[in-house]
Amino acid sequence: MPRADKGRSFRDVGDNHHPAKRAEKVEASNARCHIARRRRQAAQLHYNMTLGYLVLFLSLARGCWCAPRQGCGPGDELLGRCRNNVHEEKPTCTELNLGYCNDMEYSRTIFPNTLGHRSRLEAESGAEYLLLSVIHGLLNGECSPEIRLLGCAVLASPCKDDKMIKPCRSTCEALRKDCSHAFEAIEMAWPYFLDCDRFFASNREGCFDPLAGMKARQEQAMSSLSPEEPSTIIQFTYTSNAQMYSLLKRTAAKCAQISHVYSIGRSTEGRDLLVIEFTNNPGQHELLEPEIKLVGNMHGNEVLGRQLLLYLAQYLCSEYTLGNQRIQTIINTTRIHILASMNPDGYELAAAEVEESNDPELSNQEGHLLNGWTNGRTNAQNIDLNRNFPDLTSVFYRNRRSRHYRIDHIPIPDAYWFGKVAPETYAVMKWIRSLPFVQSASLHGGELVVSYPFDFSRHPQEERMFSPTPDEQSFKQLARTYADSHATMSNNDTDRCGASFYRTRGIINGALWYSFAGGMSDFNYLHTNCLEITVELGCDKFPSEAELYPEWKRNKEALLSFFESVGVSFRTAS
Repeated sequence: MPRADKGRSFRDVGDNHHPAKRAEKVEASNARCHIARRRRQAAQLHYNMTLGYLVLFLSLARGCWCAPRQGCGPGDELLGRCRNNVHEEKPTCTELNLGYCNDMEYSRTIFPNTLGHRSRLEAESGAEYLLLSVIHGLLNGECSPEIRLLGCAVLASPCKDDKMIKPCRSTCEALRKDCSHAFEAIEMAWPYFLDCDRFFASNREGCFDPLAGMKARQEQAMSSLSPEEPSTIIQFTYTSNAQMYSLLKRTAAKCAQISHVYSIGRSTEGRDLLVIEFTNNPGQHELLEPEIKLVGNMHGNEVLGRQLLLYLAQYLCSEYTLGNQRIQTIINTTRIHILASMNPDGYELAAAEVEESNDPELSNQEGHLLNGWTNGRTNAQNIDLNRNFPDLTSVFYRNRRSRHYRIDHIPIPDAYWFGKVAPETYAVMKWIRSLPFVQSASLHGGELVVSYPFDFSRHPQEERMFSPTPDEQSFKQLARTYADSHATMSNNDTDRCGASFYRTRGIINGALWYSFAGGMSDFNYLHTNCLEITVELGCDKFPSEAELYPEWKRNKEALLSFFESVGVSFRTAS
């Protein structure tokens, strides 16, 4: 047996040393090495691709829109950040065909652009262009027209003689100063491609202002109001949106020691929601100084309140300067905020309807437009702003049987944000939350009465049901102050617009008149404890200009008395 095993062992050894066998072994070994090497390469490629996708995912998931790094680092080639300078295309002028940028003041742009996009298609598929397409919704209209124009100036800069003209750094810096808060409000950093140092040029280098066209159009629209005309001389005529902005700014400049103009946001179409304030220390909230606000033109076709508030602003400025002690006392002891137009887009539509309508069948004998009940009532999104606020009244009714339920500072339900929230509504909600208002009035048209919360019936099946708040007496006193100070509102013989309020002398509980949810007055009361009344100024929502001065005379004393009654609301809020 040992010899047999030994012989078999020698035979095997001999086979291994045979040249043919040895060659087969070497070839098999090389094949295994090649396969192993290919597997390692495939694994490395898979790792690189995984790393690349991870980098891409993280870069898109980050909310700060960080700028891509300069140079070509690991993973950059996969992300398309590396450029082969040898094959890089020569910059050339081409037609500007970017959909969101076609309203720029020029018609030709250049590729590659400053962001490295080599063509229009590459620019349109980039994250920067995507942001511009949704910026209006993200910022709820605030600063969105300017941001879009500035972004387009970077994505598609103007071209002359195959050379790029960069946007001005000064324009970028000014806009960032004015609009960075809009991004902070949604916890988003300033977009990287609007980096003022990196993608913009100085005036010395030669640049262009992408907002110049917008500014020129605004100035041209405002030029109809003579700059030499004193802002404190009241003209009882209708004012366009541009004239309104100019008038408010010039009034504030005339009385800079007591007045200040600020914007609380933008409308759907990008118009400013401009507020003018009056106080002895403008821009500052002072302890124990009550904050009051007046809101007009919530429904765009109800324009009398808008005009009255513009007249009121000019009157306060003029009379304070002339030494009117009553006005000086009001301004020195309260802080007044006036939002003349909450719905400038709706006003634009309503004013156009009135101006263009020459059909006598649409007007009555006095020239008042009869179809003005509907045109321009809603905002540009067709949203009724006085039905768009969170319905906290239903929450109050559900919780009132609870032992520890509260009647103020009720939080906004999460479900509200899943609906359609108008930018005008959102702006006013932020405004209400930012200042401790104790008293407010919203000016409307269509009736002659003052209504007060609750506006939503305590019984959902009852459209007209008395639904008082726990502060019923304070609300009634506040409403009574305005109605009794008005020239005709509380008179029993006053010709009404269809309803009858003579028994209550011009005031009524809102839900008893007609019930609706989502109103601004109920929201003010339940979310911030601010007492807001709704003042219906008359039957005509868009009266003729001849009626503006008489309406001012009827309402001036009521507005001033409303300011002086702030003690009622201040005690309630305290």
